[in-house]
Amino acid sequence: MISYFVSFLIMGSIYAMAALALNLQWGFTGLMNFGIGAFYMLGAYTSAILTCPATTEHLGGFGLPLVVGFAGAALVPGVVAFLIGFPALRLRGGTFAIALLAIHETLLLTVRNESWLTNGVWGIRGIPRPFFEVINPRHYGYFYLIIAGGLLILAYLAITKSVGSPWGRILRGISEDEDLTSMSGKNCWSYKMQSFVFGSMVMGIAGATYVHYTGFVSPQVFNPLMSTFYVWLIVMVGGTGNNKGVIVGAFLVWAIWVGSDFLTDFVPAAVATRIGFIRMLFVGIILTVTILTRPQGILSRKRLIADWYR
Repeated sequence: MISYFVSFLIMGSIYAMAALALNLQWGFTGLMNFGIGAFYMLGAYTSAILTCPATTEHLGGFGLPLVVGFAGAALVPGVVAFLIGFPALRLRGGTFAIALLAIHETLLLTVRNESWLTNGVWGIRGIPRPFFEVINPRHYGYFYLIIAGGLLILAYLAITKSVGSPWGRILRGISEDEDLTSMSGKNCWSYKMQSFVFGSMVMGIAGATYVHYTGFVSPQVFNPLMSTFYVWLIVMVGGTGNNKGVIVGAFLVWAIWVGSDFLTDFVPAAVATRIGFIRMLFVGIILTVTILTRPQGILSRKRLIADWYR
């Protein structure tokens, strides 16, 4: 039971990192990113390819240290976001969101079909897990929780410090009224690019944290439901524009999602085979209830905006 709870905390921390990155892009900058899964996936596969031992199944076999893998997991999504940003950031609102969703699907199809690069639908196995050989497997979850929790704290501090700085105040200005911010002499496109790249790098690190915990990665992990819209749900439930609220939302929504899996023990077999659809129904119910009762989320953004004008 304790090991299950530790696993819950690790996965909650990973989703919280991705949600913090989205909160930077959407909550503070107004960038409607529907391509979260693309950067999460790039980070995961980059770190896996860089750190895996010799193999003939896919590109890689470099066997590099995990630190290099995590660095690559931040760098590659950042570079891709930078390149994508040139055309995409000219778009606004829903058009920008659909463009990134299309990019996600394109990259996902590439991962599935280019076996020489990613081993296709069979995925990459044997991904190194830090110090797994020297730590008792029964206690390994506690050790990895320290890693995941530490990375979550670093992401929270970095993003919170950034949005509280003059740089962050400009991002909020862009989110509230881009035209007015531009009239004040700020290069809004440049600031949006910085926010987009920074958030994408954090998403990539979250992806690397996931694969080095599971030791395996496949395209099925990065379907839009779990890698994009689930993260959006976390931000909306926790509180758009509030980093603490987003972290609370991550663990709350993940608890509901994991808890719904136990329904299979209490429902008839005919219903248990459709439990996946029931869990998705729960997601819809959570979103609907949040919108109707607390559209601002668990923790609102009001205090942050008040601090901006203070």
